[in-house]
Amino acid sequence: MRASKRALDVAIATLGMLATWWLFAMIAIAVRIDSPGAVFYRQRRAGRFLGRDSDGRPMFSEFQMLKFRTMRPDAERYTGPVLASENDARVTRVGRLLRKSRLDELPQLYNVLIGEMTLVGPRPERPELFADLVLAIPFFEERLHGVAPGITGLAQVSLGYSGHALPGSPIAEHELSLTNPWHFQQAHGAPADDMRLKLLYDLAYIAALEQFWTWLRLELTIIAKTPWVMLRGLGR
Repeated sequence: MRASKRALDVAIATLGMLATWWLFAMIAIAVRIDSPGAVFYRQRRAGRFLGRDSDGRPMFSEFQMLKFRTMRPDAERYTGPVLASENDARVTRVGRLLRKSRLDELPQLYNVLIGEMTLVGPRPERPELFADLVLAIPFFEERLHGVAPGITGLAQVSLGYSGHALPGSPIAEHELSLTNPWHFQQAHGAPADDMRLKLLYDLAYIAALEQFWTWLRLELTIIAKTPWVMLRGLGR
């Protein structure tokens, strides 16, 4: 099954890059006109979960994830690594459009081609934040157990920007009980809340990898849904 997943990754990533080369050029020009700085942004991300060391700390591979730059060049000069928020003031005008449509992630097709990422899988987190999320959320590291991080995924096509439940979705009525079951006022809106919802979908996807036909149906469904999510600007 994993060989089939890799073959599907290479085929679709190759076709995707050939079909969108003109879009790469247009976005690159727009990014440079909108703000000074590099067109592409390389960011260190956590890859596959490798287990725990002798002290019980999670170990994972790392790679440089490619994106079109959507923030000011000095975005983290004073804050250090932080999760992007829905209305992040650091995001440029073109960057806001790219993020909403997820076109900023097109360069990750290259990460897929060289095997650092997969088309469908859990989103990779920054190593600086990964360790904190592992401490805050039980089983969080298991979302990347045996699978590479993905460009799109079950969580991305099922949830809204930053992991919020979409209004009217089956999980929306349970969102509060899943993210803050004891209603701690101080904990409301914590970054880990959204990650808890994402984790549920990530673990469901990992479970689907155990059977070929279950995986294939889910994989193709997620790939088919992704363009619609991009056009509507819903997932992230």
